[in-house]
Amino acid sequence: MALVLSRRLPLRLRTGAGVQRAMLITGLVLTALFVLTALLGPLLAPHGYAQLRDGPDLFGSQQHPSGAHPLGTTISGYDVLSRTIWGARTALLIMLLALLLSVVPGTVLGLVSGYLGGRPDRLLVGLADALYAFPPLLFAILMSIVISGGRSSLVGGLGAAACSVAVSFVPQYFRVVRAEVIRVKAEPFVDAARVIGTGPWRIMTRHVLRNSVRTLPLIFTINASEALLTLAGLGFLGFGIEPNSAAEWGYDLNRSVADVTSGIWWTAIPPGLGIVLTVLGTTLLGESLTDLADPRLRRRTGAPALSTDGGGDDD
Repeated sequence: MALVLSRRLPLRLRTGAGVQRAMLITGLVLTALFVLTALLGPLLAPHGYAQLRDGPDLFGSQQHPSGAHPLGTTISGYDVLSRTIWGARTALLIMLLALLLSVVPGTVLGLVSGYLGGRPDRLLVGLADALYAFPPLLFAILMSIVISGGRSSLVGGLGAAACSVAVSFVPQYFRVVRAEVIRVKAEPFVDAARVIGTGPWRIMTRHVLRNSVRTLPLIFTINASEALLTLAGLGFLGFGIEPNSAAEWGYDLNRSVADVTSGIWWTAIPPGLGIVLTVLGTTLLGESLTDLADPRLRRRTGAPALSTDGGGDDD
């Protein structure tokens, strides 16, 4: 999947239809900007996320944008630009934790359920349906209260959001992988492996698994925005990460609500734009990758057919 997408991506950038091409370019630019900001945060941020003074003098509360503070300061005296840049690192961390805690168990359970079938399959499908009924944000609030009484350190806040997101995402990956495993295990190359005496474990891991997970990167790209929104929702509701533990956009928005009614705009717009642009970028990128991966969608948009030579089954 990754090889096929890497071959199609440059061609789509040159020849794609207008709207789809614009979506792909916008998603790539916004996502790349977000990732670079997160990775280079310590170099880009003029101050630390919890820094209140430069030398002996405090920054001051709700200072207007100036040369010393291009985006002003918050009501607590933090530099808004620095908090916004450091917040990108926290957002990237929650996306990576969501990947680890949801894709791995969802894939393993989907593989076992789809390949074995029978009673284990019915049990796991029922469990996945039950987990899918939990609202992610409500579960995140409960996890935050259980872990740290509603006020979280970096580890506690990320843990609460990641666990709640995993509960929501695991059933999605489970269903996708299970459906693909059921399809792949009926393919002739799997029957041939059984005939020559290959064991079930080797068939599952070598032949079935790697042909059943090719769409997972596309799903995660779209779901990454939900992980960020869950973390931001926790912070906005007052259950987020404490400011001296990490910068988090939802918490900063919560603290800036009163500022907006007083005409102080610079404390709310930067973290709000961080959330909006990151969610927009990951969503557009995920939709565009889905378009690239599905030949039916490419034909419907009028884009030229792309060769898939070399991108078929590995077996």
